[in-house]
Amino acid sequence: MKVIIVEDEITASDQLSLLLKEININIEVIKVLDSVKGAIAYFSEPNEAQLIFMDIHLADGIAFEIFKKIKIKTPIIFTTAYDQYAIKAFKVNSIDYLLKPIDEEELSEAIQKFKLLSVDSQLLNTRVENVLQLLKTNSKSYKSTYLVHHRDELLPIKTVDIAYFYIDTGIVKAFTLENKMYIIDKKLEDIEDELDPEVFNRVNRQFIINRNAIENIKQYFNGKLIVNINPIAKERIVVSKAKATVFKKWVDL
Repeated sequence: MKVIIVEDEITASDQLSLLLKEININIEVIKVLDSVKGAIAYFSEPNEAQLIFMDIHLADGIAFEIFKKIKIKTPIIFTTAYDQYAIKAFKVNSIDYLLKPIDEEELSEAIQKFKLLSVDSQLLNTRVENVLQLLKTNSKSYKSTYLVHHRDELLPIKTVDIAYFYIDTGIVKAFTLENKMYIIDKKLEDIEDELDPEVFNRVNRQFIINRNAIENIKQYFNGKLIVNINPIAKERIVVSKAKATVFKKWVDL
């Protein structure tokens, strides 16, 4: 099987190549691409790829931009560290998707799924066309305003003005860039799903932060990070070692 990997992190593409070889020695990675521009150029020409593994965040943008420029008929398995990106739609229509860090068993299952679909080429083509159409038309709208209770009023608070969301003894609080606090009558998990993942990041169980509120990031022990924001948060914001690489990549978009 001839495979192409679209991934901008060398360590991630190397690890995926290694896992693929461990699963099946006959899987050949014929090309690794690291950008939207490079992928558009490559897939605009005839190629031998039978399956594509594609990260959603690339060096020069989001992979969705590729499908606005060219048509790709080759089956795709998406890899992403961000489960906010149309994962529900992918579950229904795509070949498969894998959340990073990629698990060997899940990778093996995704390849097996591809092989089973390949037996029915018409079904496979239909699935590929469906997911690519979803990507082309993906225009998910994110929440722009939260209507909050404040004393005896209801106030519309613009999402872009919120520096961070913080869960404190079971109560979700939103702090604006002007350091005003409002209680949000929702679960932090639900709020996370409503926000634009390019602007907001669930850094740990307690905090969702706005990239525009970040002052600096400091190294912490055991590979962890401390994120300092403005206004200053009530508690120290710590990013785990497991999330540190993905978080830094998000900040550097």
